[in-house]
Amino acid sequence: MLSTLSRPRALALCALPVVALLAVAGLAPLPFTLAQPGSTSDVLGEHKGKQVITVSGVPVRATTGELRMTTIVATGPRTPVDLGDVVDNWFRGDRAVLPHDSVYPAGKSDAEITERNIGQMRESQNSAVQAALDYLGKSPEQVKVDLQLADIGGPSAGLFFALGIIDKVQGDGRGGDLTGGRTIGGTGTVAADGTVGAVGGVSLKTQAAHRDGATVFLVPKDECADAEAEKPAGLRLVPVTTLKDAVSSLRALEQGKKVPSC
Repeated sequence: MLSTLSRPRALALCALPVVALLAVAGLAPLPFTLAQPGSTSDVLGEHKGKQVITVSGVPVRATTGELRMTTIVATGPRTPVDLGDVVDNWFRGDRAVLPHDSVYPAGKSDAEITERNIGQMRESQNSAVQAALDYLGKSPEQVKVDLQLADIGGPSAGLFFALGIIDKVQGDGRGGDLTGGRTIGGTGTVAADGTVGAVGGVSLKTQAAHRDGATVFLVPKDECADAEAEKPAGLRLVPVTTLKDAVSSLRALEQGKKVPSC
């Protein structure tokens, strides 16, 4: 004869598989990457003891102020992220939970990922040099540019490389600095024709820039909403779509004229 279980005991037994599943889910790796504000580097200055931008073939001017390219720091491609990690970081303004494949290509080894990031940086540097020289009306036969920031992967420093070259050669075009003596932060790819592209992680990069003294942040126009999401107090966002836009906005800022805003 079968005995009948009491209702509380029956419910408890039924709940056991659910609890077990939740426990497993809490410990199992999930397809996410965690990110936070990373380092910044002044492209007008030095990085690890080397001048970031060296220009030869034309007169180069001394600069003041800073042009700080920004980065984010993400967990490694093989670092496991579990449910607890996701919950801990999801509601923090200084953290982001990103799909793993949006940061690291699926099916690639660590070496392949590193090689890809370095390749993107080199391509970004080449495009930045071409865009800057076109803006200045100079040819690669006239002007030689050496960029030293290869250990920071990806293409997102392109805009600031181009701005740094322009500032060292021409400044604001009136004898002053393109920065106006300020610390300018920002991000954005730049194509050879001067088009500025989106990069991702902007809400974290604004925090990195502000932490390191920036009062102005140049942001690809399409990412204004992301930049506004966690914008630190006192940081001014300036949207840009082209290299020419960025130079014009910095000049207007230095002269106290109207500047576009997100």
